Amino acid sequence: MKQILAPELVRQLRNYGKLMRIDKPIGIWLLLWPTLWALWLAGKGAPDQSLFVIFVLGVVTMRSAGCVLNDYVDRKIDPYIKRTRGRPIASGAVAPLEALILFAALSLIAIGLATMLNGQAQLLAVIAGGLTVAYPFVKRYFSIPQFMLGTTFGWAVPMAFAAETGGIPELAWLVFGTAVIWAVIYDTFYAMVDREDDLKVGVKSAAILFGDVDLFVIAGLQGLMLLALVMIGYRAELSAWYYASVFVAAGLMAYHLWLARDRQPEGCFAAFLHNHVIGLVVFVGLLLHYTFNPSVA
Repeated sequence: MKQILAPELVRQLRNYGKLMRIDKPIGIWLLLWPTLWALWLAGKGAPDQSLFVIFVLGVVTMRSAGCVLNDYVDRKIDPYIKRTRGRPIASGAVAPLEALILFAALSLIAIGLATMLNGQAQLLAVIAGGLTVAYPFVKRYFSIPQFMLGTTFGWAVPMAFAAETGGIPELAWLVFGTAVIWAVIYDTFYAMVDREDDLKVGVKSAAILFGDVDLFVIAGLQGLMLLALVMIGYRAELSAWYYASVFVAAGLMAYHLWLARDRQPEGCFAAFLHNHVIGLVVFVGLLLHYTFNPSVA
């Protein structure tokens, strides 16, 4: 079969895909699960179908745009970090100008999606864009950039509530806070992988700030997240199906601490990757609640 596209073009398209982390969907899942929590809670188990499509596409687009901008900003740092030196910009496979053009194109797609939302959600989308642009720079000035990441990833939560209900109730901010705490947890595991390299190049992270008490702090944050999840269940009047999912999430958190117990990069990275299962489990709990207890919602 004759190849339609030139091999050089196919190769470069693959490089663009790697720059957007399409080959590593973990970031999409970590951003998507809190968004779906919010949509199902705001829609009481039956979110608007068009909003579901818009937010799923928005998650993929904004995560991709964030990765492109992050690699552009870190283009002079990534070559000195073992885990990142093979990234497209760091390796020279994609030129910095190409990355900026790709970021602009993805941003235009995100703007187009935002125009389909109501006014309040559009205003929140503007803030989301600002957070996405700001995040890559805070690693040089802020000791816990993971908090900024959590704010950026979690901002889809109030957006989803605003789009679905026309308002942002207290429940929305509770879910948002839970998403922020969760991001600090999983991204600290991630930062523990690069701690030695980050110290050499001057990049700040929660792993560096927490030092020898990193796992202790993570355990405390996990407990705080579980408490927040229980509070969500109470405020939303959720059933035992949901609380069962929180119980399973607690077991997964303990497993993640065990994976990272020796602070070896492989174990810490495994704990980071496996964290998205927590988001899935909580979402399944919401699905089961609204499926079998629709009158309670």
